[in-house]
Amino acid sequence: MKASNLDSSDNLSKLSACVKCGFCLPTCPTYLLWGNEMDSPRGRIQLMRAVEEGRAPIGDTVIRHLDRCVGCMACVTACPSGVDYTQLLESFREQIGQSPQRSVADRLWRRLLFAVLPYPRRLRLMKVPLASYRGIWSLLERLSVLQRFPRWSTALADLGCSISLDGFTGSWPKQIPAVGVSRAKTGLLTGCVQRVFFDRVNRATVRTLTAEGCEVVIPSQQGCCGALSWHAGLNDQARRLARSVIESFERSNVDHVVTNVAGCGSVMKTYGKLFEGDGKWATRAQAFSRKVKDISEVMSDLTPTRARRHPLDLRVAYHDPCHLLHGQALRDQPRLLLASIPNLNILPIPEENVCCGSGGAYNLLQPVAAAALGDRKIEQLRTVNADIVATSNAGCLLQIQAAGRRATHEPPVLHPIQLLDASIRGLSVNELLH
Repeated sequence: MKASNLDSSDNLSKLSACVKCGFCLPTCPTYLLWGNEMDSPRGRIQLMRAVEEGRAPIGDTVIRHLDRCVGCMACVTACPSGVDYTQLLESFREQIGQSPQRSVADRLWRRLLFAVLPYPRRLRLMKVPLASYRGIWSLLERLSVLQRFPRWSTALADLGCSISLDGFTGSWPKQIPAVGVSRAKTGLLTGCVQRVFFDRVNRATVRTLTAEGCEVVIPSQQGCCGALSWHAGLNDQARRLARSVIESFERSNVDHVVTNVAGCGSVMKTYGKLFEGDGKWATRAQAFSRKVKDISEVMSDLTPTRARRHPLDLRVAYHDPCHLLHGQALRDQPRLLLASIPNLNILPIPEENVCCGSGGAYNLLQPVAAAALGDRKIEQLRTVNADIVATSNAGCLLQIQAAGRRATHEPPVLHPIQLLDASIRGLSVNELLH
């Protein structure tokens, strides 16, 4: 059985482009964790090639090592040969997502996750149970019986800790006027996880955009962009969700579609690949993708600035989300956003280009590896003694918060736009954090 939905010769050509130079190895988070060749991009490419050439079946070994890949794309940035590892991985994951080689429990867990996570209304209904679940988990922890439970249950407890009931019943107006004369009409993707868990980030984004002269349109029919599903190989579900997002913003006639989640932006900018071979939708997807911008890109483009920035005396460690740094090649923009705040000091961190272990739903599907990567990241962050950790992705926010709790070192973790919003509003550091 071949795992690719691409033409076999084309797929083999892409797999053969790897010259085994090893430049990818020091960038790969799972290789850094375990030092295992099969848990590196080079090793995984060899596994995929063996399957494609009929030398190996899609069995436990192949599935295990491909599942362990976080999908951070650091190897793509590092590769001197231009191997499109991301497309290769997505092609294989589409076939192995619900493989009968998986255990029944694994398949059921995946179906449950993706029946809830990409749907904001369903996810919102889970907020109270998840928040309560943490209390139950704390009791089990005190009773020393946690070893009897699967590791993904710990990840759910970590998720429960991050829940705030802010915005639990809140709604958005369809259109929010700019302050002063409008200089752009922007649409905001409110997202799924972002909308439910980080409503404050969305509100900070709207306040900042309007303060800088942007009219903000929020289509009521929008939902998940499909990123979580696409990362997991559920391409049919991803396409259904993407079509809905494209249609909702087409009707809004906006200049830009703004996102404050790196993973969403990375996928929405490449919708053309998702609809490859579908003439009608590929054209619409490409037109939509041309409008997509991360909030840090929008802030960089809005010159001169209109809203006054007030000082924030803070030492901030910025963590690059992989889907912003590697997926969208945006490194300077979020730093420029932070640097526009007077008195704010941006601290460089060790291994700043290494993934924190979030990777879409990776922390729920591969909780052991995700926890180890999160713990590694928090140890690096601790060395710089920052007042705040800033990062531009919902998954990274959740992951670093969870790792901080495990290490009993919980620096506040905020989105950069929350810092800029606080500066524009003239909030004190204490008001920002509380």
